[in-house]
Amino acid sequence: MDVIVGTAGHIDHGKTALVKALTGVDADRLPEEKERGITIDIGFAELMLGAVRVGFVDVPGHERFVKNMLAGASGIDLVALVIAADAGVMPQTREHFEICRLLEIKSGLIVLTKVDLVDDAELLELVRLDAAELVENSFLENAPVISASAKTGEGIEQLKKTIVNLAAKIPPRTNETIARLPIDRAFSVKGFGAVATGTLMAGEINESDELEILPLERKVRVRGLQTHGKAVKTARAGQRAAVNLGGVEHAEIRRGMVLTEKGVLRSTQIFDAEIEVLESAKKALKSRQRVRVHIGTIEALARVQVLDESNEIAPGEKNFVQLRLEAFVAAVPNERFIIRSYSPQTTIAGGRVLDNAAVKHRRKEIESVRQYLQNLIHADKTKQMKLFLDAAGETGLTFADSQARTGWRREVLERAIGANLEKKSIVEADVFYIARTPFENLKTKTLSEIESFHRREPLAKGMPRETLREKIFAHLPPEIFRAVVSILEQEKRIVAEKDTVRAASHSLELSGGEKVLRERLEQIYRTAKLEVPKLEDALLEAVKNTKLTRDHARKIFQLLVNTGELVKVSEEFYFTRPAIDDLVEKLKAFADSSANKLIDVPTFKQSAGISRKYAIPLLEYFDRERITRRAGDKRLIL
Repeated sequence: MDVIVGTAGHIDHGKTALVKALTGVDADRLPEEKERGITIDIGFAELMLGAVRVGFVDVPGHERFVKNMLAGASGIDLVALVIAADAGVMPQTREHFEICRLLEIKSGLIVLTKVDLVDDAELLELVRLDAAELVENSFLENAPVISASAKTGEGIEQLKKTIVNLAAKIPPRTNETIARLPIDRAFSVKGFGAVATGTLMAGEINESDELEILPLERKVRVRGLQTHGKAVKTARAGQRAAVNLGGVEHAEIRRGMVLTEKGVLRSTQIFDAEIEVLESAKKALKSRQRVRVHIGTIEALARVQVLDESNEIAPGEKNFVQLRLEAFVAAVPNERFIIRSYSPQTTIAGGRVLDNAAVKHRRKEIESVRQYLQNLIHADKTKQMKLFLDAAGETGLTFADSQARTGWRREVLERAIGANLEKKSIVEADVFYIARTPFENLKTKTLSEIESFHRREPLAKGMPRETLREKIFAHLPPEIFRAVVSILEQEKRIVAEKDTVRAASHSLELSGGEKVLRERLEQIYRTAKLEVPKLEDALLEAVKNTKLTRDHARKIFQLLVNTGELVKVSEEFYFTRPAIDDLVEKLKAFADSSANKLIDVPTFKQSAGISRKYAIPLLEYFDRERITRRAGDKRLIL
């Protein structure tokens, strides 16, 4: 079993000395730390306690280095709240404790260090009472309290046993999210190249894995792995890991970046969250306030937008906010974070990410956004997936979009999507998933637009597909348009043909006057045979001595074209289908009797019995239809 224990407490309360007494390792690795006698950056040490492998994260206690402490707090399973017996609870003790509480660290213990410096039992009891008051009504309220001395060794063995006992009660980490390692340190090893270290928050990393560093968006390969100083093939959630990376220089890697599965998560500068403002905060947290957000191992400046009409959150209160960061981060839902004031730098709030793909909200949307976020808090994964799709609306989400939004492993996401499809709460539209309500709205709008077209153009064969797409789906991917049309067709509510779409109930019923126009136009073209009138002349002839207009005739004429009874040869000339078919047969007969299958314009005119006025447009039409092909001043009959 692997467990990460983090120290927390005021400067010079003996955190580093305690870790050294437990492990034999001096976690102060920087020369400046040894020179000044304080921990400035995060230190690490390991210890095997039977079957429990303990990784210690020693964090700085000085107020100037709290941001380093926060980077080290990422991934802690147990906290050892260290309080010097000769000093008691101090400002950074309180701040570190509040940070651990806001990060929702579930378990820990209290260590009263330097007991060798306290001879008075009453003074030691006062420190115990002081500590008990600090952690009252918190996750540490009933935590073990160990008196210890790094100098004499008092309490060290009891401390080890207590850590083992607490470790046994830690629930196993869920294996539902993809591999994610917030980087807290990067360096170069001669002969090996870049090495990044951190606590693996979820998933596992294997030797030779292809991963990605965000927000650098750099694809890298795992050359080698170490956990607790030993080379391994696999690092698992909850372990401290050093990852040797190929494809990147160590100078490009910075604390705050995240090593994760390739091509899944996406960096963001906006996320919606629920936060709690500390009672100790001196004033309310307000919209537009500039703050420091600590998430994973990064510190990012941000502006707060309180998602409430009051635009502020009073000390001791919880509420929803949108954080708009000045740097890119890679966050997943339910990830915890800390908010510190911009200046002076003090911890004022903490919370968890709810939506890592949020957009800026308009004031009129605030109430619905609040309800959406409230629902997310209490939803299981199936319901969360449905809520994310509800928020996506008509645009829907692809599988990749959904995985980026959740951070879930593929099989976990597949189960959540599958459960929603089974309940018919979402719809699969090609590569997109869309919530049922917005998809039904798209279907309704599509039917309405088609029916409106039929009212405007009752004699048209159907609405052009492209026109329909531009009217309703111009802002959406083409796959969604095709899916809506396909499902409406399956439901027998529309008929989709090559270039048109019509309502299933639509029929071309003509009025008495329209029937007369149709008969007249048919007669005009049938009588004309191959010497047809120009289109305008035919339309005017059809409405002659009637109360109908040229526009009426144009619609009836288009109907004849749509049904294939008339064939368009040029903008001016249309011929009946039998007349065209007869000409094609004559060309075939000529080709059969000709040695080279070539025909010129005079021969075609003579064979068809028409003038050049008709011969040229007809031959050009036959060229387009690949019945003939131009060869100089002749045509090859194909």
